[in-house]
Amino acid sequence: MAQRFRRRRKLIRPGLQLRLSAKFVGLIALMLGLQFVLLDALIGETAAATSDGAAPMSDQMWSVGVQLLGWSAVVFLPLTLLVGVIASFRFAGPLYRFDVFLKAVAAGEQPEDIRLRSGDELKELATLLNEATRPLREDSQATNSPELGRGGERQAAA
Repeated sequence: MAQRFRRRRKLIRPGLQLRLSAKFVGLIALMLGLQFVLLDALIGETAAATSDGAAPMSDQMWSVGVQLLGWSAVVFLPLTLLVGVIASFRFAGPLYRFDVFLKAVAAGEQPEDIRLRSGDELKELATLLNEATRPLREDSQATNSPELGRGGERQAAA
């Protein structure tokens, strides 16, 4: 029966997940800055095209632009960080499983095959790791079997 894996820790590989999320946040911050510059330019052109009150309108629009930038940052930066962390689960979880699995194999243990959740990425790599380590895990199991003697030779029945 397949065991269901539930994520207990929200940040499995904090460094990886936070770096990836920081890239998302940086991209959104850049987009917000560009949005502000474009809005200011468009408002400036609109104010210049009007005959009277161009300067007062331009001053007011700067304030409106700053408010727009502030509200956009308050809403979209945390949302982007959250989406980045959630999206990274699909990579960080499998990487964590690979790490634990390979450490167990290197220690001479016989871990079960790597099983990933249905939405996880890197399933092909998990299959390859299972296939590549299966001979090691089976050989290790055979040499540690109680019916085998030293060096893996079968003991004669007494």
